[in-house]
Amino acid sequence: MMLEKFAVRSLLAGVAMAALLATPAFAVTPADTLVEGFAIDDIITMDPGEAFELSTAEVTGNTYDLLVRLDLSDTSKVKPDLAESWTVSDDGLTYTFKLKPGMKFASGNPITAADVAYSFERAIKLDKSPAFIINQFGISGDNVTEKAKAVDDTTFQFVVDKAYAPSFVLNCLSATVASVVDSKLVKEHVAAVTPSADYKWDNDFGNAWLKTAYAGSGQYKLREWRANEAVVLERNDNYNGEKAKLARVIYRNMKESSAQRLALEAGDIDVARNLEPNDLDAIAKNADLTTTSAPKGTVYYISLNQKNPNLAKPEVRQAFKYLVDYDALSSTILKGIGEIHQSFLPKGDLGAIDDNPFKLDVAKAKELLAKAGLADGFKVTMDVRTGQPTTGMAESIQQTLGQAGIQLEIIPGDGKQTLTKYRARNHDIYIGNWGQDYFDPNSNAQTFASNPDNSDNAKIKTLAWRNAWDIPDLTKETEAALLEKDSAKRADMYKDLQQKILDTSPFVIIHQQLEVAGLRKNLKGFKLGPSFDTNFVGPVSKE
Repeated sequence: MMLEKFAVRSLLAGVAMAALLATPAFAVTPADTLVEGFAIDDIITMDPGEAFELSTAEVTGNTYDLLVRLDLSDTSKVKPDLAESWTVSDDGLTYTFKLKPGMKFASGNPITAADVAYSFERAIKLDKSPAFIINQFGISGDNVTEKAKAVDDTTFQFVVDKAYAPSFVLNCLSATVASVVDSKLVKEHVAAVTPSADYKWDNDFGNAWLKTAYAGSGQYKLREWRANEAVVLERNDNYNGEKAKLARVIYRNMKESSAQRLALEAGDIDVARNLEPNDLDAIAKNADLTTTSAPKGTVYYISLNQKNPNLAKPEVRQAFKYLVDYDALSSTILKGIGEIHQSFLPKGDLGAIDDNPFKLDVAKAKELLAKAGLADGFKVTMDVRTGQPTTGMAESIQQTLGQAGIQLEIIPGDGKQTLTKYRARNHDIYIGNWGQDYFDPNSNAQTFASNPDNSDNAKIKTLAWRNAWDIPDLTKETEAALLEKDSAKRADMYKDLQQKILDTSPFVIIHQQLEVAGLRKNLKGFKLGPSFDTNFVGPVSKE
């Protein structure tokens, strides 16, 4: 297979073009540049108040700062980022953050508590997909300027509606949606909007501009994003901590594992990020290359839209769980990159269970389909993001469904296409992955086991909502678990929720991701983090 040429030449002004784009057998990437082959076709927007895709979160994690950030040495804790300290009031409702002094955005503008407040305000008023992470604390467009406000230049105050466990609140503030933007810069690019029934504000808070622009303070700054081509980051010399070691980072959109492996072997890229088992094995045998891996709080699943009357039958939901060949997937397509895990909480979370009760059992599935009045099967479609492992998983599931008379049509698309359709509830079946927004069991419980409003115009659009699964009782149980202060009791509540999801839900959870990467041995400091927004490239250097 011929390697695709990196066509985004305008992105690389000042870079050693010949070295990056040359085609000799052993090309070498520039010494001051990290080049990663990565499937980034899921990127829809670069606005941290709107972005809710895995690839974008990695970029945002490297380009924006937060009040607090996950402590990679102990993921049960957060550590200071822009905030140097914080306190919680005796009633558990008011969180007060003191900012570090003398900090600047990449633009050179000073970072103040007013920037933090504006970042929260715009995220809530834009009301895009990730806004629920903040508005779940009783924050709305009408009260956000009082609930999330600057007391003075270095003091930010955040008021919640209930006395939640502080660790839960702080973990939520480590999510991408809480990224702090340069309010002065963003306000220079605000577009006027005519208020409507769905959006009552008179401006877009810079959303149209920030879809492709940048207003952060992270170790790197976004130079350019070309959809389905590349993302280019440049070192931020105004960064408030240790500066990034390399001048720039380039993510090349490469979806095929074999293309990534060949490019890595040739020296055209430094890191390959979407490797299949065979290519991973080949890289491990190459003396010039090495591999690294890290367990991720990400689960792969298929989901059944309950708007489809066949898929809404409880027996059909359970039949699907017996029509996946988990063992075959584990030993082939998912070998080395995932392990069987059928509950919605990934291993390592409080209360996570590791029960895997389902195996491929066609006879059992046929029995369930017959009880549902569908003994002869039915036709259904599945939206699939092209690339591995999702395509291979979908083809395997297509084959095993067929054994029970279910005729599955695979509808391929890029990440943006499949996600947009899924978020509109216009799918039959969707296959994809879900990564935690923050390190707390509520992150996954809220999306898999809660759906406060099942109407099409609901404000909170969890995965249960996307699949039109109306679950008022489970929603109440999820809310109760969130408020339980006793850790042991809270863990038991999540165990019970997971069991009920296994037994009744339209989710077929297949495996937990083990993220892997192949890299050239001259790289130093490259590590994969525990979440999709903690793959930090600032420490990376080259020998």
